[in-house]
Amino acid sequence: MAKYTELTNFIKKNIEIEEEELEIVLSYFKTIKKSKNEILLSNGINSQVSYFVKKGCLRLYYIDDEGKDITRYIAFENQFATELVSFITNEPAQETIQVIENSELLYITHDDFKHLMHSIPKWKEFYTIYLEKAYVNNSKRLISFTTLDASERYKQLFKINPNIVRRLPNKIVASYINISQETLSRIKSKI
Repeated sequence: MAKYTELTNFIKKNIEIEEEELEIVLSYFKTIKKSKNEILLSNGINSQVSYFVKKGCLRLYYIDDEGKDITRYIAFENQFATELVSFITNEPAQETIQVIENSELLYITHDDFKHLMHSIPKWKEFYTIYLEKAYVNNSKRLISFTTLDASERYKQLFKINPNIVRRLPNKIVASYINISQETLSRIKSKI
């Protein structure tokens, strides 16, 4: 499945899987193209799809009690994006998934994802690794909010994921590291 080269490489980077099983997994994914600013999942709707970014960028965000837009996760090429809490619990999503750049995505439905976990043990291993990485990343980000000042968070972001700073508008970058746009502008002017 040449059109799924990126997903194939991503899966093989995380687990060892037989070609026959890999072909079965890939057969459950479908391709879609989405335009900048489209909403893939709205807050309050159950997350029934997991996306893999072949090209472009997705963002997961929520609105806090004060009406402030908070970006929790950004997915570029070769990353999955899913409102995991809703995907796992089948409860309404608390986050929105937005297309940030014109994107080409691969997606799999919740039911097909679960079916693969029962029929292909290696897919369950892949999912476990995915969940572990998501937990570690979220924990590190949360800790950074309480242990690093705004300037240190920006520098850490630039070191760990420069694409966020290079490709996205300041509004989203500031939202991602939990600072105001004004603070971000001051930090960038000093660096």
